[in-house]
Amino acid sequence: MVDISIIMGSESDRPISYRAVSVLEKSKYSFDVQVISAHRNPDELDAYVVSDSANVYIAIAGLSAALPGVIASKTKKPVIGVPASAKLGGLDALLSIAQMPQGVPVACVGIDNAANAAYLAIRILDLCE
Repeated sequence: MVDISIIMGSESDRPISYRAVSVLEKSKYSFDVQVISAHRNPDELDAYVVSDSANVYIAIAGLSAALPGVIASKTKKPVIGVPASAKLGGLDALLSIAQMPQGVPVACVGIDNAANAAYLAIRILDLCE
């Protein structure tokens, strides 16, 4: 069982994930890191979210940035979206993550700011103690 699951849409997002990992390694919370695309591997993503025991998700995504919203549509657990600067300086991803439909909330941190996503995940879990 892990406390925090970091999911990125593609391997190219790995350097961004390291920012979250470096924060979480200094915390008391367990975590794992997965590469599962909402577009290329939707069935794998569904299966992972349904069976995963994480209490908070950090989703790193660029371009259409669908990953955080798809995860949030599959779980009631908190999802923190990290927009990646893949194109347009990350503005496209930022807007996609920040503009989720009503009833599918996703917290959104700054572009490439996975460290803040980790700090937010820690604060959320600290409240549950």
